[in-house]
Amino acid sequence: MTSPSLQRQQAGTDRRRWFALAIVMTAAFMDLVDVTIVNIAIPSIQKDTGASFSEIQWITAGYALAFAAGLITGGRLGDIHGRKRLFLIGIGGFTLASALCGFAANPEMLVASRVLQGAAASLMVPQVLAIVHATFPAHERGKVFGLFGAVVGLGAVSGPMLGALLTQWNLFGLEWRPIFLINLPVGLAGLLLGVTFIAESKTPRALRLDLVGVVLVTLGLLMVIYPLTRGYELDWPLWGYVLMAGGLVVFAVFVAYEKYKTRKDGSPLVELSLFRVKSFAAGIAVQLTFGVVCGIFFLVWTLYMQVGLGWSALRAGGTGIPFSLAVSTAAGVSVQKLVPRFGRKVLQAGALTMGCGLLLYIWEAGRYGTSIASWQMALPLVVMGVGMGLIVAPLTDAVLSEVPREHAGSASGLINTTQQMGNALGLALVSVVFFGTIEEDRLVPSAVGRAFTDAFQHSLWWVAGFLAVIFLAMFALPVRPKQHVEGAAAGDTDERGADVADAPEVPMKEPVLTS
Repeated sequence: MTSPSLQRQQAGTDRRRWFALAIVMTAAFMDLVDVTIVNIAIPSIQKDTGASFSEIQWITAGYALAFAAGLITGGRLGDIHGRKRLFLIGIGGFTLASALCGFAANPEMLVASRVLQGAAASLMVPQVLAIVHATFPAHERGKVFGLFGAVVGLGAVSGPMLGALLTQWNLFGLEWRPIFLINLPVGLAGLLLGVTFIAESKTPRALRLDLVGVVLVTLGLLMVIYPLTRGYELDWPLWGYVLMAGGLVVFAVFVAYEKYKTRKDGSPLVELSLFRVKSFAAGIAVQLTFGVVCGIFFLVWTLYMQVGLGWSALRAGGTGIPFSLAVSTAAGVSVQKLVPRFGRKVLQAGALTMGCGLLLYIWEAGRYGTSIASWQMALPLVVMGVGMGLIVAPLTDAVLSEVPREHAGSASGLINTTQQMGNALGLALVSVVFFGTIEEDRLVPSAVGRAFTDAFQHSLWWVAGFLAVIFLAMFALPVRPKQHVEGAAAGDTDERGADVADAPEVPMKEPVLTS
């Protein structure tokens, strides 16, 4: 029989775990919003700062490049030096960089601050999934990843809406600056509460950072993602293709070096053994393709509404609310209720449902043309949102379900990096699937609406095709993610060096709180 004192100890530990979850989820939401909120405010930034077109591009591309290039390294640093420590460093740096962005005196300072912000995010974001993986036992992660999926859904759509509101309100005459300054109270609260409620965890082995691996993977990612990010604006120059081909060569060298590093001292930057875990390898492939889907859809959807239909940013953001609510609701229900019963069929049903929503959207766009109203978009957006919600939360759980806890940071960094690469590839494909159907040199103002509507429909057919690929790739995922396994893997340690798996009747030992 459990003593009253032990029951109180377990209850306190449980409360701290859920507080920690709320903190890391808020940080994830802050990053997701920050990725999309800036695009809405670009006209205001350009007008207020006099930024050139190239500088405007770097305000968005600088963040994306620094973020993507640092994710794998950030995840591994968390494994080595402690996920709590890296999370706190990341959220502190992100908050500081947000302040520098908000008070930027000129475009050059804003670009530099955005690069710093992306670098800080690359330290913070991989720790979110790693902390969840290390803190919660497998049978509870379904509920947790359901909440994570809801956060993803809200963050994806609320960014443009929040950006439109803050820019339009022009708080205290600050124009666009509140889109960055709003991060300050949230970041400071996350930093202070994280110190108290997040328990430290790290890999039990004395790993060292693989500096050669860091250089190779960063160089390879930059060589691939930079041309993808800038390709359309620069009319796809030859050097871009050369860089991307060179990036693939660098990745091949990186893989060979990581194999050598594993044999030499067992301390590689990326645990290549993770790819021998079937669920992880298949999940990474699905994640990459799903990133392409999101990269295409969200950009062409914005262009369709704001340029093709001539809607304001506020109206376009409001139109996305049903989608956001559907994603959040479906994400919560899928992991908690559906996946334990139906397994991977839920993810495949999500791909099919999202495809049905796309087909409905294609039909409505053709049926109503440029006179389509926001309420008429609600049905396809809800159907698509339900489909996306059935994918985003269970997919993360499926990818991480069989990953050893000591490699949670590395795996989380790989998941996020793959998603970013897929997103960059999707954005690059927009120039083919969307702008490739528009003859811009012959486009007169009166024909913009019809041309953008046709391009939007054409793009959605491509998205539907990628979803078909995702549906087929999901057959390689486990029939059901591991649910009833030990809450803590032997060997993972807390900040005292104690074995986390030794905790009696609760997933983790009560964390040592630091101040």
